[in-house]
Amino acid sequence: MDRPFSVERIDHLVLRVRDLARSEAFYGQVLGCAVVRRREHLGLVHLRAGASMIDLISLDGTLGRHGGSGPGSEGRNVDHLCLRVHPFDEAALVAHLAAHGVPVPGPAEVNFGAEGDGLSLYFKDPDGNTVELKGPANGAAQ
Repeated sequence: MDRPFSVERIDHLVLRVRDLARSEAFYGQVLGCAVVRRREHLGLVHLRAGASMIDLISLDGTLGRHGGSGPGSEGRNVDHLCLRVHPFDEAALVAHLAAHGVPVPGPAEVNFGAEGDGLSLYFKDPDGNTVELKGPANGAAQ
């Protein structure tokens, strides 16, 4: 039987966060994601991340309370979020993150992604969620 659909891309990722304002500032100021909509009654902020969305829900909000305890050293809500960036200039990315007080624990490394093997940098958001910034596949145009 043929599947009546095909997956095109990631539509959105939802992260449960301890401090909604702090996380909104991080994803906005550090990563350049713009607020598209706020749903205060749910404790939810929708952010545009290129063609996709990142939704932040407050642990103490209507939606966040349904998920139990929040992310911490012994448990996570998500393994990591990967954002394809352009251009991928490791030195500029590390300097930008450092200017926002975000440490990068190691150099860029080659990882497999939607476009193939390419460089990635990893770091943590304010709640300890891992964020990956992914460049183009090796040999692909930036």
